[in-house]
Parts: sequence; structure tokens; C-alpha cells
Amino acid sequence: MVKIDTVDIEKPPEVNLILGQTHFIKSVEDIYEALVTAVPGIKFGLAFCEASGDCLIRSDGTDPELVKLAEKNAEKLGAGHSFIIFLQDSYPLNVLNQVKAVPEVCNIFAATANPLKVIVAEKEHGRGILGVIDGEKPRGIETKKHKKERKEFLRKIGYKR
Repeated sequence: MVKIDTVDIEKPPEVNLILGQTHFIKSVEDIYEALVTAVPGIKFGLAFCEASGDCLIRSDGTDPELVKLAEKNAEKLGAGHSFIIFLQDSYPLNVLNQVKAVPEVCNIFAATANPLKVIVAEKEHGRGILGVIDGEKPRGIETKKHKKERKEFLRKIGYKR
């Protein structure tokens, strides 16, 4: 029998996160290096759920409060080989390719500032992430007005010219 559960990720609304799967204890140091190299002065907290050996939550980061937040949420998830990164004053867009390029990283489940629910499965030997619920359902299809607003917004914040 498999038990299915939903875990709400707790975070302030202005904090972004990346949730993924990796396969080795070395991931903590490698993800740390990828983040600090990608964005000088980046504020983040990272936690990794070790899936064998001591089965500890391994953590690191540049901001003690974000590290605590990552540890707390990793403990709630309790899914082997999962990792969670919380970012402040930077965005997944700024670091996602560098995180995905870390050799141990297997999968990215979410990169978002939205409220996030994680669907986990549990058996007697452990827990794993099945997927995520990231944000709300669509309310319709964008109109010409919406497209114009989207394009203007991206240029206003400097992501397009």
C-alpha cells in the first residue's frame, strides 16, 4: 500500500524557491557553488534530504534565516534525495540553468514564488515526490490586450528589449 500525502511549502510571499531531486551528498556543496557563482552576493538557503547512510538533512547557504526555512521545509517533505532552495532578492531565472547543470541534479519539480503544494508518496522504506501543485488554475486564454500587457511588463522589468 502506498500512502499519498500533500505537503504545503511554507515561505514568505516574496521568497522564490527551487525544488528538485539529486542523488549524492556532494550535491549540497556543488549547488552552493553554482548559486554563488551565478549571482554574486546571492541570498539563499539550501537543504538536501539524504536517502541513505545517516539519512540527515544536509544544508548550507548564505542567509541563516533562509537556511532554517529550507531545513524546516525539507524536514516536512522528508523525501529522499530531494533538495529545496529558497532565494531572496534573486529569481530562479537567474540560477536555474546553473542548478540543472550540477552533475548530481536529476530533476527540477518547481521553480516558483507561488504557493506550492508537493504531492509525496510513502512506503515503509521512504518517501518520494510525485509532483507539485504550483499556483492557481487558469481563468481563461489571454486576449490581445493581455499579450500587449505581458510584453510591456517584460520590457519594463528588463527581461526583453
